[in-house]
Amino acid sequence: MSTQWQNLKPRLAVVLHDLAMVWAAWMSVFWLRYQIWEQSPPLPWWPPEMPLVLLVQGLVLYTMGLYKGIWRFASLPDLWNIIRATMFGALVISVSLFLLNRLEGVPRSVLLMYPLVLMALLGVPRLLYRLWKDRKLAFYARPGLRRVLLLGAGSTGDLLARDMRREGPYYPVGFLDDDRRLWGARLRDLPVFGGIEDLPEVASRNSIDTVVIAIPSASNRQMQRIVAICEEVGVDFLTVPRLQDLLGGRSSAYQIKEVAIEDLLGRDPASLDWGAIRSGLAGRAVLVTGGGGSIGAELCRQIAQLGPSRLGVLERSEFNLYQIDRELRRDHPELVLQPMLGDVCDNDRVERTLEQFKPDIIFHAAAHKHVPLLEANVREAIRNNVGGTRSIATAADRHGVDSFVLISTDKAVNPVSVMGATKRAAEILCQSLAGPSATRFVTVRFGNVLDSAGSVVPLFREQIRRGGPVTVTHPEVTRYFMTIAEACQLIMQVAATGDTGEIYLLDMGDPIRIQYLAEQMILLAGKKPGDEIEIAYTGLRPGEKMFEELFHELEPFENTEHSQILLARHREFDWQPINQDVLGLIADADRLDDDQLRESLRRLVPEFRREDTDPKVINLNQKLKG
Repeated sequence: MSTQWQNLKPRLAVVLHDLAMVWAAWMSVFWLRYQIWEQSPPLPWWPPEMPLVLLVQGLVLYTMGLYKGIWRFASLPDLWNIIRATMFGALVISVSLFLLNRLEGVPRSVLLMYPLVLMALLGVPRLLYRLWKDRKLAFYARPGLRRVLLLGAGSTGDLLARDMRREGPYYPVGFLDDDRRLWGARLRDLPVFGGIEDLPEVASRNSIDTVVIAIPSASNRQMQRIVAICEEVGVDFLTVPRLQDLLGGRSSAYQIKEVAIEDLLGRDPASLDWGAIRSGLAGRAVLVTGGGGSIGAELCRQIAQLGPSRLGVLERSEFNLYQIDRELRRDHPELVLQPMLGDVCDNDRVERTLEQFKPDIIFHAAAHKHVPLLEANVREAIRNNVGGTRSIATAADRHGVDSFVLISTDKAVNPVSVMGATKRAAEILCQSLAGPSATRFVTVRFGNVLDSAGSVVPLFREQIRRGGPVTVTHPEVTRYFMTIAEACQLIMQVAATGDTGEIYLLDMGDPIRIQYLAEQMILLAGKKPGDEIEIAYTGLRPGEKMFEELFHELEPFENTEHSQILLARHREFDWQPINQDVLGLIADADRLDDDQLRESLRRLVPEFRREDTDPKVINLNQKLKG
């Protein structure tokens, strides 16, 4: 009972205050009308119509929801409610008094001025109370609050400052922004000290504990620059979700989080034609092979949001299939989902799948991709990456599937690994089949995907958790990186707009040194590279390159209408000889040893080199600028 009374007291106080303001408004208007204009005798403090005025106006204020808000957070919507309630209340009072006594003793001017005065008497105290509370929090910060400097004085920084001053462990001190027009201005009564380069001086002068990067649209270069400054100063730093995560619904706005490696390596948000993507997938039957893997599962998640008529997931790992099936049924209960346990290398299973499911579009994500493991397991690499691709691609042709999307890799360019060579063989197969087939065969090629299964990021994360060392193959080795979500969005874009037989390359941005990646992950974990966590160099493993390439010399590239998708003009291949070579390679996989299989694979992929001979690397950004 005492708790209920404690909760009721503030509301009761607000109701009594508002009724007192109704009385004050009515009496002050009468006083203005008679005392100033007509100099009449003193008015009674409780006129006969007052009970009706209080009853009617009180009911209107309640029904308009005026007591659902809190004075501490009074805002424009609350003022709008006051305006509506006072105007409607005046109207109801006028009608009631007219029906009761034909407005005897109540001048028309009173009824016109009353709502205006009441608006002021109800609205001003609420705004003054909020201003007082905000000032109180600003000048009397609670003990233990962390002093925060916000980087970015845009709308995100503005709302973060507002929320921080209301509650939480943070106390905003001011802003930094590279927009010179804002320098010296005040936002939420907090100063914009200067540019981000001024961080060391401003942080020292104002005893900053934490920096919050409030720039959701920041590019990777901007994030790397900001993080480098924060690390130099030695101040803790947090950030808000990236713009592409907000747009994709993966994060909520103004949610502060720790800076992740994806924030440093993820690039500018992809400019996608979502209309074309949705029209290409909505109402279609879509099949994803390898749908339980990193890329395949993310493809399933994004496709499920676009309204396919059916979504089929072909996966040979029972556990992975169970995981993605459970997730999709939980998040999309309306989705017509068909999980299928099977292997793309099993021709009978593939044939039965296409007969029963009848897909319109196939995303072929099933593949072995771990470079060193495949060097020691050439047979399995050929059976899965080449044989599995032939099985599903030829079945797609026979069953009249509209579109077939092969997901390839930059390691297929001048490959030195078995993995890269088998993926290049799969590309050649699909390019040659595109000629005689009515099915549209499209290939998408991209580099390393952050946090995908078997990638370097989860490996480094585990090594850091164990206290090191973090193993890097070579100080100069570089790789191209992108996030899983971004890779899948661009795959779907190519599926919607790509031409048959073509190879599309996703813009990887600048290559990242693996040593830099390791150092940043150690720093983000709150450790010092070399001191607390050692970095050990192990040398290139079999099949690994020092630098990855983006184009073959015989694949001139062209820009497309999408800035982050390039077209690599493919070489012409005839289906019949390529098909015979592929069948011969698959047959060899059952009878030859690994060395012989490499030679057999090289006949299909002549550019397959024995080792990395430091090839000429094509830097995408430099070439585009040229």
